[in-house]
Amino acid sequence: MNTSTTQQAGPVLVRAETAESLQDGATSLITLLADAGVTGGALTANKATFREGSPGAPAHFHTKATEMFLVLDGTMRVLVDDEILTLRKGDFLTVPPTVPHAFAPAPGSEAEMLVVFTPGMDRFDYYRLLERVYRGEATVQDIRDSSQLYDNHYFESPVWSKALAER
Repeated sequence: MNTSTTQQAGPVLVRAETAESLQDGATSLITLLADAGVTGGALTANKATFREGSPGAPAHFHTKATEMFLVLDGTMRVLVDDEILTLRKGDFLTVPPTVPHAFAPAPGSEAEMLVVFTPGMDRFDYYRLLERVYRGEATVQDIRDSSQLYDNHYFESPVWSKALAER
């Protein structure tokens, strides 16, 4: 992973019609907005769209970046440490480095979120890897092998597993 040090960068404009969108499973879509390389390392941003029943992101943590979530539409359930939070349209959450978290749309809901990492990390290739796994062009082991590169460390969370099973 190339974690860029923050450098002066100019404004970044991403038009909706030209943003790259990736299918991350049958029930979610990730729209890539700005990676660390174009923001001078300040941030990385994407928009995540979840259909009802999407498993979302499994329990994981990051060691180098704070992850921020702004719910644009719908309702999300988010694991933070061992607590399940319900976030609704307009709610904002920050998760600092090393804090375990996971997220998925609440039962019976679709949702859309803006997801931002700071400092920025070159993560777009991670999302592309997820799409390749969905298409059968890469394996779950490839994701496991990339955890250091993309600072995405998965683990088993009984609290999150129970919350998903209760859907």
